[in-house]
Amino acid sequence: MRIIDLRSDTVTRPSPAMRDAMFSAALGDDVFGEDPTVNLLEQRVAALFGHDAAVFCPSGTMTNQIAINVHTRPGDEVLCEEGAHVYRYEGGGMMATSGCSVKHVPADRGRFTAEAVDAAVNDRAQAYLANTRLVVVENCVNRGGGAIWDIAAVKRIRAACDRHELGLHLDGARLFNAMAEDGTAPEQWGGLFDSISICLSKGLGAPVGSVLLGSGEFIHQARRVRKRLGGGMRQAGFLAAAGLYAIEQNTGRLKEDHERARRIGVEVATMPWCAHVMPVSTNIVIYDLAEGHDARRHVDALRAHGVLAFAIGPAQVRMVTHLDVDDAGIDQVIDAFRNA
Repeated sequence: MRIIDLRSDTVTRPSPAMRDAMFSAALGDDVFGEDPTVNLLEQRVAALFGHDAAVFCPSGTMTNQIAINVHTRPGDEVLCEEGAHVYRYEGGGMMATSGCSVKHVPADRGRFTAEAVDAAVNDRAQAYLANTRLVVVENCVNRGGGAIWDIAAVKRIRAACDRHELGLHLDGARLFNAMAEDGTAPEQWGGLFDSISICLSKGLGAPVGSVLLGSGEFIHQARRVRKRLGGGMRQAGFLAAAGLYAIEQNTGRLKEDHERARRIGVEVATMPWCAHVMPVSTNIVIYDLAEGHDARRHVDALRAHGVLAFAIGPAQVRMVTHLDVDDAGIDQVIDAFRNA
């Protein structure tokens, strides 16, 4: 039986062409700054978003946590949405690595307003309050079913951050998915944020790696933190070559994943065991099961038909489309819905 793995878009395998690019990459020691392929990836991604510099890291968790560490001091406070990846899925890194507290701002599918930021900022004149120092935006929003931010709303948040002298970081793990859907350009997002994390191993299909963008001084400090966290790699050009290939070849096909996700969303909404489906904006489908249905048992039933999904709550399931799932794979998913 063919296995259709929709647990995440991180499960993709390098294509033959990507493997060729990896094995032909020029190499050097990246900790010494001498890997030409890593240097090229960093330069290209920084230029794409209009930032001065970039640093290549093993994971999006590392790029996010490095950014938070550079932006803050121990005892500072970070504002983000309750379901944000930096809070929920990074092992308590903000607290453990940077000594920061977290304040959640109310949001709609992960997207909050400038007014919510204004209301959440602590008065720095009060010694008993943590200094609010950083705001984190996630685009597109994982737990929001791939919800896309309106860039006009982010511009207002940028203005709020300027009013309160706050840093603004973008967890852009799936930013290319958002841009493919709303038609915005990288430089539009780059101009709004002090730092941006771009993941190469999700919808773009690279096996490993994320890039952190910022000013020259910010990235200088980020390299120091990367080393401290054990993220300094040596002949990393093998991995950087996959990232270059992903940026150059795989961004143009992301809307195919979105269309396949919408097919899943339309079909699952008709199932008697489905209570609700979040609007499908990009490549993520999140649905709630009807009363009396358990997500883990549901996922096991789908597995028996060769479809892998992810239970993200007692009665909530997530599926994520990606470049390793074609139209025939979606047909198999629909058959599994009807027969599970």
